[in-house]
Amino acid sequence: MNRIMVILTIDTDNLPSNFQEIIQHEREVVAQWKKEGFLDQLFLRQTRNGAVLIFKEIDMDKVNELMPTLPLYALKKSVEVFPLIKDAEI
Repeated sequence: MNRIMVILTIDTDNLPSNFQEIIQHEREVVAQWKKEGFLDQLFLRQTRNGAVLIFKEIDMDKVNELMPTLPLYALKKSVEVFPLIKDAEI
């Protein structure tokens, strides 16, 4: 089962006044992805400047298509994408 990890960092120095609305919309989008079955996990970063998303059973093209649809993507400072492979012996 393939996994793709995305680390999203947002620019917390320039948050818009409607940031809480953006967060609410973000939660709705992520919940839909989870429901559709291609988002495995979402972890908030302890520094509160982004998140780590773990996608499953989709390819890099699909991840690259989905990420810009996240409401917080417009506030991105950086996005790192890492294809992962499971160690079959663990």
